[in-house]
Amino acid sequence: MEFKSKNPFLNNKSFSATSKADQVHRATVIDYNDEMTLAGTINKTLLLFLLLTASAIVIWWMAFNGYNPIVPAIGGAIIGLILVVISAFKPQYSPYLAPGYALFEGLFIGGISAIFEARYPGIVIQAVGATFVTFAVCLGLYKFKIVKVTEQFKSVVVAATLAIATYYLISWVVSMFTSFQPVHYGNSMMSIGISVFVIIIAALNLFLDFDRIEKGVEQKMPKFMEWFGAMGLMITLVWLYIEFLRLLSKLSSKD
Repeated sequence: MEFKSKNPFLNNKSFSATSKADQVHRATVIDYNDEMTLAGTINKTLLLFLLLTASAIVIWWMAFNGYNPIVPAIGGAIIGLILVVISAFKPQYSPYLAPGYALFEGLFIGGISAIFEARYPGIVIQAVGATFVTFAVCLGLYKFKIVKVTEQFKSVVVAATLAIATYYLISWVVSMFTSFQPVHYGNSMMSIGISVFVIIIAALNLFLDFDRIEKGVEQKMPKFMEWFGAMGLMITLVWLYIEFLRLLSKLSSKD
C-alpha cells in the first residue's frame, strides 16, 4: 500500500496526475523552461515566506496599536483554508492561489503571534528560531541521506499525523458542546508531552515534503508545480510554528 503525505499539496495523486499530463505534452513539444526545478521551488518558497511575513507584520502592528487582531486572524485562517482546498484539487491554479494563501495565512499568524506575545513576552522570537532550526536540521538530515524516506517511514508519519488530526478535531467538537477539557490543554506534564510529540511528527512531515518536491523535479513536472510544492512546504512550516508557540506558552505558564 502506498501512503501519501498528510500535506494535501504534496500527495502522490496530485503529482502523479500532473506528471502523466505533462508526459503527453512533452511527447510533442519539449520545453525545459516549463519544467519544475529545485531552484524555482526554493525561490517561490522564499517569495511566499516574504508575503506571509509582510502580512503578519501588518497585523502585528495593528494589534500593538490598539486594534483587535482576532477578526483578521480568524478571517485569514478561513480564507487560507479555502485556498488550500482549491489548490489541492486544482494544482494548476497554484501560481495564483499560493500567494493569496501566504497573504491570508500571514493575517492568521500575525494575529495569533500578537496574542501570544502579549501574554508571554519574547515567545514569538523563540518560536520562530525553533522553527527555523528544526527546518535547517531536517533539511540537512535529508540532503545528506542520514534520514531516508522509505515506504515504512511514510506509513508511520502519515498514520501519526492522521491520529493527531483526528484527536484535535474530536477534542474541538466535544469541547464546544460540553465542559470537557482535552488533555492537551493546560500546562500539565501530559499536555507538554503531547505538544512535544506533535512537534516531532510535524518535523517528520518535512521529510515527506522534501521527498515529494525532489521526486517532482526528477519527474520533470510542469512549472506551476513549483508553486504547488512551495505552498505545501509553507503549510507544514506554519503548523510547526504554531505548535512551537503552544509548547513554549505551556512552559512559560509553569514559571
